[in-house]
Amino acid sequence: MTQPMNQKPEKDEAFLQDCLYFTTNRLSRAITRMADEAFATTGLAPAYGYLIRLVIGSPGITQKELSEKLSITPSTLTRFVDKLETKHLVERKVHGKTVMVYPTEKGIELGPTLRQASKRLKQNYEEILGKELSDQLTEYLTSSSKQLEK
Repeated sequence: MTQPMNQKPEKDEAFLQDCLYFTTNRLSRAITRMADEAFATTGLAPAYGYLIRLVIGSPGITQKELSEKLSITPSTLTRFVDKLETKHLVERKVHGKTVMVYPTEKGIELGPTLRQASKRLKQNYEEILGKELSDQLTEYLTSSSKQLEK
């Protein structure tokens, strides 16, 4: 395929550094690697760990609330809860049309390990970025996400 005569080929890759899509995905891959390492001791992926922490903190939380808090679709949350139920870490109870999620004893026992993994992750990225930048970046990303989701 040939370039139109009035258009130069893009040899300069600066557009990648100026693109929010590219830079957030790059950041996401880097922080995901760090999170996977920090949570390796739990035997769970970070997303499952955060889900259990929410359930421990709010026993009986609805699946709808969990999907909203974790910013994942209800169908993805259902798959997550299914997996955690098979590991006997959470259990569901249906009340009418509402599905509520509770931690099991085994899930509660895992709580301190999950909190430690979260703490280790935060310490790791704060060591690299510094506490101030880490806090600012988290705040900017949170507010930006909320605006873009509107």
